[in-house]
Amino acid sequence: MELLILDDFGLQPFDNHAREALLDIVEDRYNKSSVAIASQIPVAKWHELIGEGTIADAILDRLVNSSHRLELKGNSMRKKLSDKK
Repeated sequence: MELLILDDFGLQPFDNHAREALLDIVEDRYNKSSVAIASQIPVAKWHELIGEGTIADAILDRLVNSSHRLELKGNSMRKKLSDKK
């Protein structure tokens, strides 16, 4: 399987369908292939965002515990580029 990229993760709260789909995807890829997630939401808030504690626990256990995290700080690159115009 190829790399799956989830961009703008968490812009909207998860409904039951989205939660179950994400769990299926994460379970299917766990220890087999990579998932890259880009989000403006801090990881500490993902549990609340996903909702349904047990499902959120399962998803985050598979994602966070085997991950490499890069936390970027500073102004948005879009803002920096628009300031130069």
